[in-house]
Amino acid sequence: MPHRPFHHGNLRAALLERAEAVLRERGLDALSLRELAREAGVSHGAPRSHFPDRGALLDALAERGFLRLDEEIRQAAGRAASRAAARAATGDAQDDHARTLHAAASAYLGFAVREPALLDLMFATKTDEPPEPVRAAAGRLFGTMSGLMDAGVAAGAYPASDVGRLTLLLSATVQGVSALVTSRRIPADQGEALLGDGIALLLSGAAAGR
Repeated sequence: MPHRPFHHGNLRAALLERAEAVLRERGLDALSLRELAREAGVSHGAPRSHFPDRGALLDALAERGFLRLDEEIRQAAGRAASRAAARAATGDAQDDHARTLHAAASAYLGFAVREPALLDLMFATKTDEPPEPVRAAAGRLFGTMSGLMDAGVAAGAYPASDVGRLTLLLSATVQGVSALVTSRRIPADQGEALLGDGIALLLSGAAAGR
């Protein structure tokens, strides 16, 4: 079924939507501005008003990926925190913190399973510095992870001086487990179990080192 031409007013968003679909279905090598223009029903030069070259398109996809991942993690952590607040009188603050971290980590893994090629693109090594929008979007994601770890200080899980180190450790753990799952080294359910083990070890190690 042919794609319907997109209205010029939302061409940038439409091109990014289609580019994500191509990336998901056929991989990075299949991405082409000319092919995206053809599917959008516009001239082959039209996308260049939004993306001067293919690299700019990839940067925009990476930015979009970081923002989406950040939002999914925020929502998952927010739901877990709301459940914790509902049982505040009977719950254990440190257990609730562990559940919130696991919810956030599970959201990260879920994104990785759905969008493995996009996640690879987001963390691809580049010879040049990424543009400011990509750096800002990645920084927002890391800031969210750091904020989750900040909450552990109030829960009594570890001192504030440990937050930076533990944020890096959590991020590396989640990214590493996600890579194992998306490369099909382990199934997704084992990845979920590893996330639980990793968070438990992270928190117990932090407590032991106090």
